[in-house]
Amino acid sequence: MVLPVHDVNPTRRTPWVTYVLITINVIAFLYSPVSHHIIGESAQATQCRQVEFFDRYAAEPKEVLSNEAQPQRRIVLTDGERQYVCPTPEPFEKSPFLSVLTAMFLHGGWLHLLGNLLFLYVFGNNVEDRLGRLTYLLFYLGCGYAATYGFSLFQAGSTEPLVGASGAIAGVLGAYIVLFPRAKVWSLLTFFFFLPVRLPAWLVLGTWFVLQYLYFRGAGLATGSGVAYGAHVVGFVVGAALVWRIRNTARSRELHPRWGPYAGR
Repeated sequence: MVLPVHDVNPTRRTPWVTYVLITINVIAFLYSPVSHHIIGESAQATQCRQVEFFDRYAAEPKEVLSNEAQPQRRIVLTDGERQYVCPTPEPFEKSPFLSVLTAMFLHGGWLHLLGNLLFLYVFGNNVEDRLGRLTYLLFYLGCGYAATYGFSLFQAGSTEPLVGASGAIAGVLGAYIVLFPRAKVWSLLTFFFFLPVRLPAWLVLGTWFVLQYLYFRGAGLATGSGVAYGAHVVGFVVGAALVWRIRNTARSRELHPRWGPYAGR
């Protein structure tokens, strides 16, 4: 496995949007029951609060595709042969479309959060620098929505909560490989020990995408891993396609300006 830690690709301006996105993800995680538990509260009670929190704010493929919130359910936890019935949750209203947005800032654990934010920190600044802050923000959110809806098409009947910034960040990775394929990326090879190497971005991100696709197709994947590899694949492809279109449109305008002394001649 190749773990990127730094790219040799300077920016012209401070990537404030990337920093804000990272900050919001951290704050949202600290706010969620996943990150902590109340002293004196049982493990079952903590898990009940976590499941209820995801029911309220996470995206569910069945809800997303139908745009109809499912009826609130009674949460029952299973531990081997024992069952624990959670207290009835407080009533809430849910918008499936908005749940896609809130789900982008939720994570299932510290490793999930830190892994996503590492990739966003390494590659997001240059994509933001090239696209501009507002375009980059809209691009990020658009890739997140596309990844969620794309994944939902593969899991149309699923009511499992979908959380994480992975789909949106995959779009950023797709954009990076189109814009900066030859940029050098310091990475750690993590087969048996951590070996630092400097590799081209197309190799680092290309390898990442191939692995996500193979996992999505089920190659060597344990059942019930809980990782939405399909969202990664869709987000990456959408991000690469959008930036490819933006880049080619910009080049076309440079070569064939509509206005100017030679325009139309």
